[in-house]
Amino acid sequence: MPLSVRLPLRVEQKLEEYCVSHKVTKSAAVKRALEQLFDDTGAQPNAWQLGKRFMGSDKRRGDVARHSKRLLRVLVKSNRQD
Repeated sequence: MPLSVRLPLRVEQKLEEYCVSHKVTKSAAVKRALEQLFDDTGAQPNAWQLGKRFMGSDKRRGDVARHSKRLLRVLVKSNRQD
């Protein structure tokens, strides 16, 4: 089914860049995006999934949560000296 859509200039430029970098047609990219949109609609992320990329990001040893104020002071002080 043919479909015409007016895209804002910014979106059109991003689509063009994506298609060139991934070597796909605009139609294929839009179809893929729509399929992903419809597949993900029913599955809303829970709190764990939303924050997963931030958890465990501090690789320092010890109890970072307990000593967060001290560690933050050390970090700010070292950044000021640079």
